[in-house]
Amino acid sequence: MLVVLRVKFPHVYEGTFFMYTILLPIVHLRMQKLSMDALGRKSVQEFKAATKHPIIVVLDNIRSMHNVGSIFRTCDAFLLEGICLCGYTPQPPHRDIQKTALGATETVDWMYMPETTTAITELKKLGYEIFAVEQAKGSIGLQQFSMAGNNKLAIILGNEVDGVSEEALSLCNGCIEIPQWGSKHSLNVSVAAGIVLWELVKQLQS
Repeated sequence: MLVVLRVKFPHVYEGTFFMYTILLPIVHLRMQKLSMDALGRKSVQEFKAATKHPIIVVLDNIRSMHNVGSIFRTCDAFLLEGICLCGYTPQPPHRDIQKTALGATETVDWMYMPETTTAITELKKLGYEIFAVEQAKGSIGLQQFSMAGNNKLAIILGNEVDGVSEEALSLCNGCIEIPQWGSKHSLNVSVAAGIVLWELVKQLQS
């Protein structure tokens, strides 16, 4: 198929204009969804054996099982090291977690700790730098945060209402803030997780 494009060009010497007709070929690409087989999905065994991105997600008293399941699924998508569930954050197995995790609780390694502060202390001993996703004084905008020099990172995600606890914040190396331009300045915790983790993994991949 050809499309007709008419362009007007000025004549250099006489100040007049000439119309030129250009015929351009148009290639139609038929968009088609990929089948499950074409996605190159890892099996549970392949996921477990794969080299992970050096990021651990710490959930600080998340109340919603659907949010927990969604974060599991995001961690699976980005091939992260694991998740640490803290406080009253729901733990697998549970059908309400499974509704949004869609099996990611079987692939992503996870652990439970009663106190988020204990989890942070133990992760620091293992060489992780700790950053909370929070709106706080001195926070670093996500667009300015750099993974350079951060070999191992733990990301703290806080409660849906209260955010990351003050006790946990006091132990963090810093805070990452997602820039927002609307009236709410509030994101669902699983949405925030997806935004931040995509940006971090994108940097690791570049």
